[in-house]
Amino acid sequence: SFFQVYIIQVSVGNHQWTVKHRYSDFHDLHEKLVSEKKIDKNLLPPKKIIGKNSKSLVEKRQKELEIYLQTLLLKFPVTAPKVLSHFLHFHLYVS
Repeated sequence: SFFQVYIIQVSVGNHQWTVKHRYSDFHDLHEKLVSEKKIDKNLLPPKKIIGKNSKSLVEKRQKELEIYLQTLLLKFPVTAPKVLSHFLHFHLYVS
């Protein structure tokens, strides 16, 4: 079976890098943030996309996921929750 991996650009301060995750990883992250940090449940773009392997939809979804992560980072300007910083590989890029 085919898994779409999304390559997302992350920028924090002067640092910029990319992370690669499947949608299900975003979903797991989101569930945790909703329960632990009271993040708005509707923030994550919905799972269902029709014709999900079409290139334009994949690009659109990638943009949406990028915006999702940027929004999360704005919500936690000082310290990102452990689950989020782990997801974004902070430990590798931001000292």
